Formats: sequence, C-alpha cells, structure tokens
Amino acid sequence: QVQLVESGGGLVQAGGSLRLSCAASGRTFSYFAMGWFRQAPGKEREFVAAITRSRGSTFYADSVKGRFTISRDNAKNTMYLQMNGLKPEDTAVYYCATTSDASLTRPSAYSNWGQGTQVTVSS
Repeated sequence: QVQLVESGGGLVQAGGSLRLSCAASGRTFSYFAMGWFRQAPGKEREFVAAITRSRGSTFYADSVKGRFTISRDNAKNTMYLQMNGLKPEDTAVYYCATTSDASLTRPSAYSNWGQGTQVTVSS
C-alpha cells in the first residue's frame, strides 16, 4: 500500500502558475507509474498527466499539453505537476495516484489515491 499526500494547490489568477507536489510513503515509490487527475464540480474525474516508473516517459491530456509538466524524483518519493498558463477551466480538485497498469489515462487503472488539493483559477 502507498499513501499519497498532495499539496501546492491554491487560488491564482488566469495566466498564473502553480506547482503541485505528491509525496508518497509506504511501498517503494519507484515501483509505480503515477498520474495526476482532476475533478471539477458536477464533472467526472479526468486524466491530466502521467509518468512511467523508470524511464520517466510522460503523457498529457490535450487540454494541458504545452502548459503543464509532470515530473518525479524517486529519491524524494515525490511527484510534481508544474502548471503554467492556468485558465479558469483548470479549476478543479487535483488528485495524484499510482498504478501498475499499462493504461495510464484511465482512473480505474489506478489503485492508490491522495485526498486531493484544490486549484482555483480566477478570470
């Protein structure tokens, strides 16, 4: 079992930046691929970005490509999401999660989830 704790959310104006962190404890962090998802009120949880466990290959939703960057530091058991050029439509609760599955964009493929951190972007 892996415990995940997100941090770094907050209120920012459109065009601003935030850096989310996901700290992991428990089973070895480097065993898992990891992902960021988000959920806005009244909407389903959606894929944002993912990173593989070893080579660190990255994948992004089209809506954030070119603005968000996912990274991980296995020595610190931490994953990051650098968010630049934020838009009001990025407002959501952001969750990090781990997976051993190859389907990195499906929420159902992820087995461990953090509690989420709120990101609010004002226009």
